[in-house]
Amino acid sequence: MPTRRHCLALGAAALAMPAVQAWSAIPPAARLLAAWQCEPKDTAEAARYQIGLLAAQADALVVARALDVPTRAHGLLAEAGGTVLAVARRPGDWLLRWKPGDAEPQTAWIEPDRAFNGHVIASRDGKRLYTTETDLETGAGLIGVRDAATLEKEAEWSTRGMDPHELLLDADGSLVVANGGIPTLPETGRLKIGLERMDASLARLDTRDGAVLGQWRLPDPRLSLRHIAWGGPDGRLLGIALQAEHGDPAAKLAAPLLALFDGKALRTAAAPRSLGGYGGDIAWANGGFAVSTPKVNGFARYGADGAWQGFMALDEACALAAEPGRLWAGGRDEALVAEAAAVATRPVPALRLDNHWLRLG
Repeated sequence: MPTRRHCLALGAAALAMPAVQAWSAIPPAARLLAAWQCEPKDTAEAARYQIGLLAAQADALVVARALDVPTRAHGLLAEAGGTVLAVARRPGDWLLRWKPGDAEPQTAWIEPDRAFNGHVIASRDGKRLYTTETDLETGAGLIGVRDAATLEKEAEWSTRGMDPHELLLDADGSLVVANGGIPTLPETGRLKIGLERMDASLARLDTRDGAVLGQWRLPDPRLSLRHIAWGGPDGRLLGIALQAEHGDPAAKLAAPLLALFDGKALRTAAAPRSLGGYGGDIAWANGGFAVSTPKVNGFARYGADGAWQGFMALDEACALAAEPGRLWAGGRDEALVAEAAAVATRPVPALRLDNHWLRLG
């Protein structure tokens, strides 16, 4: 079983596509902002959750800085000046800012009748933060508008849907948010209920007042829109990782896990194999979209047109991060770096990475 010492050392590996490359070729300054779980040594010990920095060394990634957090973290954001933001997994109650190396973070707790939905981004000028939230009484999706310095909420905007998840700014400065559309109740937490009422959508909001500038849905109402990433030759193509919620197990396993939005319409991208019905994360790297598929242990690759480009195996793959020429993927026992034409692997000690990580300079 994992020990506390395991939480202070993270081995990793490098992938690209298909000749062998030495892990030592990865720049030694490479760092990743990540969240993880230090699993208990025995059944009597509670799980510990952390966020922190992973640094590339000659043959491994190691934990350079770590901070204990109250519950499982989800979305992460790197800020100018070296601080980072982390938000609790839904239904969450905390948002914090931390400067790696400092002992105490700045923490904001959400109101009793609201819950964080796991993601936060900053406005263009850095003065405000936007968080996806849920009104626990009504189930309505909200954008929390917060003062970036204090983390205090200044306003709320409706997302015109339920279960809002990841959000991004578009090239015009508007807010794009993925409404997962899955109904929940305060007393049932993450338990999915009333899936026949699912209403997933992509909404575009004006950042001046939250006015709805557009809303789009897929023809299949059982496809939940979750994580999003900008890509394409001009950076204006939105890739969306999907989560299938079909009652028929066969339909769920066969469901597409990537949707594309070109600014006018949503469409899904087909895959020639089952992807397990769950897209964990999405990134644009090496000229295409990658969608992690932890249910079938790997990640799928697509071209900018949605054409299938292949599947890379990685046990419990979920966290994805992109930089020019590389895709970083974190799995259960290995971490990989995908480039144009190389593959290398290293074991990861018992440290359970969460859904997302970010490549830092």
